[in-house]
Amino acid sequence: MPDYQSLLRELPAVDRLLREPLLEELQQRLPRRIVLQAAQDTIALYRKKITAFSEEGDHRQIIDLSLTLLAQEAAALAEKSAALNLKPLINATGVIIHTNLGRAPLARSAADALVAVARNYSNLELSLDSGRRGSRQEHIEDLLCELSGSEAAVVVNNNAAAVFLALNTVAFGREVIVSRGQLVEIGGSFRIPDIMTASGARLVEIGTTNKTYLRDYEAVVTENSAAFLKVHTSNYHMVGFTAEVSTPDLAGLAHKNNLLLIEDLGSGVFLDLEKYNLPPEPRVQDSIAAGADLVTFSGDKMLGGPQAGIIVGRKDLISYIRSNQLARTLRIDKFTLAALESTLRLFLDEETAIREIPVWRMLTASSESLHSRAKNLATRFAEIFGAEKVDVIPGISRVGGGALPMAELSTYLVAVRLTAEDGGPELFVEKLRHGNPPVILRLQQDSLLFDPRTIFEDQEDVLIERVLFCAKDS
Repeated sequence: MPDYQSLLRELPAVDRLLREPLLEELQQRLPRRIVLQAAQDTIALYRKKITAFSEEGDHRQIIDLSLTLLAQEAAALAEKSAALNLKPLINATGVIIHTNLGRAPLARSAADALVAVARNYSNLELSLDSGRRGSRQEHIEDLLCELSGSEAAVVVNNNAAAVFLALNTVAFGREVIVSRGQLVEIGGSFRIPDIMTASGARLVEIGTTNKTYLRDYEAVVTENSAAFLKVHTSNYHMVGFTAEVSTPDLAGLAHKNNLLLIEDLGSGVFLDLEKYNLPPEPRVQDSIAAGADLVTFSGDKMLGGPQAGIIVGRKDLISYIRSNQLARTLRIDKFTLAALESTLRLFLDEETAIREIPVWRMLTASSESLHSRAKNLATRFAEIFGAEKVDVIPGISRVGGGALPMAELSTYLVAVRLTAEDGGPELFVEKLRHGNPPVILRLQQDSLLFDPRTIFEDQEDVLIERVLFCAKDS
């Protein structure tokens, strides 16, 4: 029978463990306090193991207290503790604008622009022409005006903030008329009625859930009315017995009654989606041309840029919005500004935007390219699991992020069937999720599903390495 008191005495002192070469090297890369805590935790864990072993009276095990093993375990704890909580991962789900996974990945040029500004000083609020203080909005206003056809533009930190700021500026204490069928809820349980209330505007609901007519708007206009708010239902689609008022008609009625028309497009697009066999979406420039006074939309959805809320429209109204004291609390930082400007510049040439912006490259990926990539991945997975467990099957990708809810993008999936003998599919999914980098995928019954549409080509080798590591660990 082992002498458990002797085992406890064999545990090294923390200082001794820290002198192991592996931990000495680690202290050159990581803060010493993290490595110290890991060493302390490792010794405490083994002390608990020895005590539990003694109490259970199980004499079949031998506890390895070698310094090499303890150092390896402490190093693993330290590495895990030092790892960043927010980390890049591989999205194999086929959901392009995945809110939980950070929505739109940036184009390479946008990421490079962000890093360049982050690592250096910049002319964020300095006019290089005059040498005087400038506005951060000036760096992107001309671009937004060119793309949208608007007179002016301002950018804040997200689209909910854009809607809030617009309403607070032009309709505080006054009525804003909205169709009942457009009182949507967006991500995180934020609702249009609640945003309106917080902005100080007073909501006037009209019409029914499925049908609203121009006469419904006209019937409720009063001296205290400030605006019509038209909300594009980008995160759901209503079909059947429905009716809503077009932007040109609503703009005409608003201006006839000296009211404003504010249109919230949600995702916001500059390109014609039908050209790429996608469901139609109102373009920002179409809403401006139709007479909307202010148009709001997101930067990190169909635009494919960083999180931002963009307001374009009449110059006098944008100037009024900029002077609102709340604008400073909602303003974008230099990182967002750099990435957004770079993304917008890509839209100056449509072919470049399709090729360089990841969201658009994924949206327009051909069936042939997806099939080819799926077959290549399947061949490599077959070397790990066996050909009998791997198939290429037709499937559906989704746009996600509350955009194009009815769009079903045909794709090809790599299906890997795992049995209990393999450790089970649920455990394998968990292992992939906890890896470095994490891999997020779909699980359907006993099959792991990998959609190449959302896997970057330069991630494929890393994906194979992660899958192989998890398979060996099963």
